[in-house]
Amino acid sequence: MRSNRYTGTMSKPFQLQPLLDLSQLRLDEATRQLGQLIAGEQEASQRLDLLIQYREEYQGRFLAAAANGLGPDAWRNYQHFLGRLDDAVKQAQTIVDASKQRTAAGQRNWLDKRGRLKAFDTLAQRHQQRADHAEAKLEQKLGDEHAARRFRLDREDETVE
Repeated sequence: MRSNRYTGTMSKPFQLQPLLDLSQLRLDEATRQLGQLIAGEQEASQRLDLLIQYREEYQGRFLAAAANGLGPDAWRNYQHFLGRLDDAVKQAQTIVDASKQRTAAGQRNWLDKRGRLKAFDTLAQRHQQRADHAEAKLEQKLGDEHAARRFRLDREDETVE
């Protein structure tokens, strides 16, 4: 969690600090969710790749067996299993596509949360800059008053001598 760095010692606190903190929490949560979505998409893609690889290997075995001669039952079994593998590949592709859509939505959500945090952070920085400027101005004024008093006292000392 972000510390409250936008409150000076002499200045009033940043009024939107609770919103800044909440925005940071929401961005952290969106980041965590996006990480999970990306991991899920990668996992689904890996499963799809494995299914495709297995289907290709099985197709190769079928072609090799067919080249050596297959009976009608073995031919039907290979064809049936290849059909089931094709269905599994289509289903896995659908899952990957849906996962990609969820990841894209998660990225948009993350970007939105990051934009909100940046806006509040910018306001907080401006608040701090104004507070720093006011504090510097006050210090300058106090320094000038001190120097003027010192000058007056020095002149009084000179006139007394």
